[in-house]
Amino acid sequence: MALKDSYKKIKIVRNKDTGNAYERYKKSFFHAIDGFVYSFLFEHNVIIILIGALITTVMGFIFCISIPEWLFCIIIIGLILATELINTSIEALVDLVTKEMHPLAKIAKDTASTAVLILCVSALIGGLVIFVPKIIGLFI
Repeated sequence: MALKDSYKKIKIVRNKDTGNAYERYKKSFFHAIDGFVYSFLFEHNVIIILIGALITTVMGFIFCISIPEWLFCIIIIGLILATELINTSIEALVDLVTKEMHPLAKIAKDTASTAVLILCVSALIGGLVIFVPKIIGLFI
């Protein structure tokens, strides 16, 4: 029983509003939208990712890619965008903690951005595997 009571206390501390569940979910959803809008307005990489997603989607329709190819494109676009948003949050958190040039702050920021870069390279390779044969097929 003690464990259950401690979870109730944690819930009250974390969610000061223990009222209507619908309202909590709605607030959470709009906080997520706020995060996306912030990233769209202030993070140029998010715009680049969205342009890449648009180009990929248009090319997917033009070349009538298969369902597994669509799934790859959808998943990789979502992963890249989510990783970029996590990178943005890590950078903001590091900036909140320290304004000075600290080696650990640099490592945190650099490794987070490297995660996005690795996914982008994976997406590029996957996109080449999907689209290059289709583009070459136009000329043969």
